[in-house]
Amino acid sequence: MPALPALPSDADLRRQIQFSAADGRIWLAGQRMVLMHAGSLGILRSELMHTLGPTAARRLMMRVGYASGERDAALARQLRPQADAFAMFGVGPQLHMLQGAVHVTPVQLEIDLAGGHFHGIFDWQHSWEVETHLRDFGPQGEPVCWTLLGYASGYTSAFMGRPVLYKEVACAGCGQAHCRIEGRLLDAWPDAAELARDYAPDALPDHASLSLLPAWPAPMAAEDRPEPPADALGPLIGRSAGFAAATALLRKAAATQVTVLLTGETGVGKERFARALHALSARSTKPFVAVNCAALPGELVESELFGTEKGAFTGADAARAGRFERAHGGTLFLDELGELPLPAQAKLLRVLQDGQIERLGATQPRQVDVRLVCATHVDLMEAVRAGRFRQDLYYRIHVYPIRIPPLRERPDDIEPFARHLLERFALAHDKHISGLTDRALHALRSHAWPGNVRELENLVERSVILADAGGAVDVEHLFPDSALAAPTHQLQPSGRLGQVQAPACHTGLVDQLLAQPLDLAALEAQLIEEAVARHHGNLAAAARLLGLTRPQLSYRLNKIREF
Repeated sequence: MPALPALPSDADLRRQIQFSAADGRIWLAGQRMVLMHAGSLGILRSELMHTLGPTAARRLMMRVGYASGERDAALARQLRPQADAFAMFGVGPQLHMLQGAVHVTPVQLEIDLAGGHFHGIFDWQHSWEVETHLRDFGPQGEPVCWTLLGYASGYTSAFMGRPVLYKEVACAGCGQAHCRIEGRLLDAWPDAAELARDYAPDALPDHASLSLLPAWPAPMAAEDRPEPPADALGPLIGRSAGFAAATALLRKAAATQVTVLLTGETGVGKERFARALHALSARSTKPFVAVNCAALPGELVESELFGTEKGAFTGADAARAGRFERAHGGTLFLDELGELPLPAQAKLLRVLQDGQIERLGATQPRQVDVRLVCATHVDLMEAVRAGRFRQDLYYRIHVYPIRIPPLRERPDDIEPFARHLLERFALAHDKHISGLTDRALHALRSHAWPGNVRELENLVERSVILADAGGAVDVEHLFPDSALAAPTHQLQPSGRLGQVQAPACHTGLVDQLLAQPLDLAALEAQLIEEAVARHHGNLAAAARLLGLTRPQLSYRLNKIREF
């Protein structure tokens, strides 16, 4: 199927929005509008679910969205009477975006007003309902964009003059990359009666039956609710699927003596996972000893790990126990294992084989009882092929690997972890901070996180210092040198909403470009590819650099790479 054209300019819609500060009203083409905090709508949503139950709350919010969509549909023919069906229908998605509800990208759209045919597929990003639902309840097993879905159904039904209902076939609240909806005429759905039931007035419970509804979400029995892994610094924070998978493996390993290999990028928190593993194990009352192999000078590695006898070398005036002996009965954590020199690797292999170490200068081995946990951010098999790591040692420690995913693969963990860090650093710096603004949370979710959890810790601590006492952390406190979350529209003196213009290129750069033969398409392709490369494939970050939306950049990038 050929790609859909881009939606037309929304300038005609923006002209319909007017702020009347003098009498406290906002107008959209003669209809009164209200600006509300998404957080307050989230509270309403939560209260409805606890009061009515999830099914009734979902149906009520879908009906509210349906009514809103019906009203916006009346504007389509009024504002674009001469436009084709695609542009006329586009009023709804564009109004939905202007209203701050969600970003809409048409994927497939078949409209035949005369013949009464409709089939549409749309991608949604930045759904306000996903953000608020995840914040309050975490990842879900069922789609959560109830009001947005009702809006799409109400708008399309009014536009077509006959019932058209949508299903949310993918939802970011359930772990998918983005939401996707599909709409058809009601009688084209095999489960039409069930879909229509969601919008029926009698689908809501009456007052007498409210007391019979179960609480939501249903409380989990204490014995069935696993406590998050924790160490001396507190519980590990996370709710994403990747985090849950890693902690599940951690719990299974804790009851055994298996050697664990923690892998993952720098800054993902491998030492915190190792400490949590120790705390969960039967060795929790014994020592936990951590060694950063990359920080040890090559000539001191063996003495640090295995200890020294008196007189083993010049300056060795007394015997000294190594890290293995200090960890006896407990856990030894070898971080950055891939940096260990080959001679030390050979001795480590022997310890793993027979549980014995030899101090430097000693003639007799010593028995040690140590649970070994290793960590690395490098590909050890690649190091084996390059001759930097022993193959026999690799197979000894690669018994039970646990990959800790980077923060960019765990977007659901960013917000709860940021809030946890905010409380921690506010307490450490004795400063009251009211929380994180929605813009700040959006900026955190959009960031590429090359430094992972360690980078997030640094940003949050700095933001606590920069923010005003009693105030909230905003984007400029997290990213003071960045243009993140810059507004795309602003209120003009006339009281209308106007688009912020991107700064023009420097005159000297324009002169330099025009002074030589110029292939505009090639220049655009080179700029786009370079922006994507600089942000290591993160399209959202590259789009911000180029002043585009992510869907716009994705569309251009696909076009470039087709040829």
